Amino acid sequence: MQKTQINVSGPSITQKEIDYVADAVKNAWYSNANIYHEKFETAFANYIGVEYAMALPSCTSAIHLALVAAGVGAGDEVIIPDITWIASAAPISYVGATPVFVDIEPDSWCISAEAFKAAITPRTKAVIPVNLYGNIPEMEDILKVAKEYGIFVLEDAAESIGSEYKGRKSGSLGDVGVFSFHGSKTMTTGEGGMLVTDNKEIYEKSLALRDHGRSQCGKMFWNDTVAFKYKMSSMQAALGLAQLERIDELIEKKRQIFVWYQKYLGDFKGFQLNSEAAYIKNTYWMVTVILDSSISFQKEEIIRLLQEKGINTRPFFYPLSSLPAYKHLADINTASEKNVVAYKLSPYGINLPCGMDMTEEKVKYVSKELINEFGFRD
Repeated sequence: MQKTQINVSGPSITQKEIDYVADAVKNAWYSNANIYHEKFETAFANYIGVEYAMALPSCTSAIHLALVAAGVGAGDEVIIPDITWIASAAPISYVGATPVFVDIEPDSWCISAEAFKAAITPRTKAVIPVNLYGNIPEMEDILKVAKEYGIFVLEDAAESIGSEYKGRKSGSLGDVGVFSFHGSKTMTTGEGGMLVTDNKEIYEKSLALRDHGRSQCGKMFWNDTVAFKYKMSSMQAALGLAQLERIDELIEKKRQIFVWYQKYLGDFKGFQLNSEAAYIKNTYWMVTVILDSSISFQKEEIIRLLQEKGINTRPFFYPLSSLPAYKHLADINTASEKNVVAYKLSPYGINLPCGMDMTEEKVKYVSKELINEFGFRD
């Protein structure tokens, strides 16, 4: 076993981030209280190529605000891929709507446009395509279906900062895009998120909702509605601004890590790595491998065996429909029959170490141990 554990994820923090945060601690008060928020939001909107950006405490809060601002509520259904973290789906329950879990594509691991269309009912109000692990689904097909049925598109770009679909940045493809800056993400504010949109009405509604529903009538402490407290701190915004100014460097490192894994695992059968279509730029937030189902181990055992070698990994997400949290939903027991790809891939998938501290030597070691345990040559 390695004496030093190889981490599955982690950020890159330089003197720039330290200096910006220290400046926020010293100076982002009084009349300058929002200076870093404004700089961060403006720079982020410009980077994504949208009109509006709103810094928030999490991507979960961004999804919540977007759903409320779009009028999604009790009696509505929201379609979402069965493979994603529960944070993508939980806000559907917050607003009293019902999540409808659909299947994914076998290569991108993102929502299937065909499955999305098949799941639409008169109650369908929104769809949340998730850019899983940095990839992007077939958004043209999804947007075409959504337009046909009048469905709100909330693009969950939490894991895909810098990814592109036919030349457009992730987060700019739907009615609203949302991002995560959790400590494991490509760029981080420790915890944090961003809502982006070109829709002025959604933006203005979200602005009011994130700050306790304050009225715009001019009265101080006058509230039009009961709302939420969803605001990022100045120190987080300063950290985010510094990270955004380094975003090309951070993305290049993520893509380099994937190239290293391709180099050492590419000649072996039984390993399916992240895909990248010709018209998509995948930023590989998590380098992920699906092992062939012919092996005698599922992901929990694979994770344990690699841990013994000093290698920390994470499980490919479990189908949301398999979680106890959603056992109360109607027809949940038949989800495995409908979402065949999700249930086929999930048991054999793991996220490999791909933090910003990864080196080619570490990738080589991880790959060697993976091959020794589970690989065989083509």
